Amino acid sequence: MKSCVTISLVAEARGGPFVFWDDLIASIRQAEEMGFDAIEIFPPSPDAIDHQQLRGALAASNLQLAALGTGAGWVRHQLTLTSADNAVREQAIAFIRSIINAAAEFGAPAIIGSMQGRATPEVPAPQARDYLRAALDVLGQAASERGVPLLYEPLNRYETNLCNTLADGVVLLESLQTDNVRLLADLFHMNIEECDIAAAFRQAGRHVGHVHFVDSNRRAAGLGHMTYGPIVRSLVDIGYQGYLSAEALPLPSSNEAALQTIRAIHYWTAAARVAGN
Repeated sequence: MKSCVTISLVAEARGGPFVFWDDLIASIRQAEEMGFDAIEIFPPSPDAIDHQQLRGALAASNLQLAALGTGAGWVRHQLTLTSADNAVREQAIAFIRSIINAAAEFGAPAIIGSMQGRATPEVPAPQARDYLRAALDVLGQAASERGVPLLYEPLNRYETNLCNTLADGVVLLESLQTDNVRLLADLFHMNIEECDIAAAFRQAGRHVGHVHFVDSNRRAAGLGHMTYGPIVRSLVDIGYQGYLSAEALPLPSSNEAALQTIRAIHYWTAAARVAGN
């Protein structure tokens, strides 16, 4: 498993759970100095990133781009894939497709989280799920054509009423025509919704494509009450070899949150290897 840290470039998301903010190049240098393997970027739009500059910075630091988030489509433009308005749904698909194309330039996937939307009285749950399935089929195929997977994130009940658990996500993915969508498993959301986080990972198995490695209070791993041993062991058991990404609040500071995360990742992955021998 590889380590990753988040960088937000979206002013409207200020106060959200991202470790580094605003200065992409300086954040990449910090991530390199701390020993991370990759970065995950939350951009305001695909054209907000200078691809040549990013490519050079990643090469110089020997880091990878793990993923690009699409949440700015919601926080900036109020776009969702389950809107009652067909025009809004089409705009949401176009926005996500543009992020897919940008991420694919670096061999990375795009993430669909908040842009999934939710069921409402105007769009009841069965219809909302149909809209979501249709969009994921289109976008999963678009990602496949660019040679990358698409990541879909179940969220807790306070953020969506569509898919709250990994099991919900597996049901959704297995109903799709495309086989190119993977689950993003966020430990913060799982702490709220799952009865047993380790068991949820084992049941989701091959569908897990990315992990947000964070604590119960959305602070860096080790600053809440999450029990990591069984969780990391379950990831080893299912053969997960992807990223453990710090989508955490920058508390007490960005640097301290990043250092706490990288230490936790190194400690718990080493402990899981020892336990498995």
